[in-house]
Amino acid sequence: MIDHISVQVADPAASAAFYDRVLAALGGKRLFERDEGRVIGYGTSFPSFWIGPVTTGGQAREAHLAFSAPDRAAVRAFFTAAVDAGAEVLHEPRVWPEYHPAYYGAFVRDPDGNNVEAVCHVPEQP
Repeated sequence: MIDHISVQVADPAASAAFYDRVLAALGGKRLFERDEGRVIGYGTSFPSFWIGPVTTGGQAREAHLAFSAPDRAAVRAFFTAAVDAGAEVLHEPRVWPEYHPAYYGAFVRDPDGNNVEAVCHVPEQP
């Protein structure tokens, strides 16, 4: 149902460096840029995730963002890219049976403190 979502960030350059790395692990890339790189749209075929500077005054509010991964290897690649980019680890990759038996996810914090997740809903292949 969701076509796209955007989050406000305190430092667009730092957030772009983070999302460039972690979204590449999931097949995403920058597809749109404006305002000298302060507004960026990421996706696979069209921008579905956007970052831009805080425009409402005050600080950015925490959000939980879950990005779809095609398989568990992609979740692990996302996690590695995030850690390599300096992300705070919230939860290492694992199965979360309290959600459903095949829910495999990893959670980190982005430069603005958002809870960013990669999740795969496909059962582990033998």
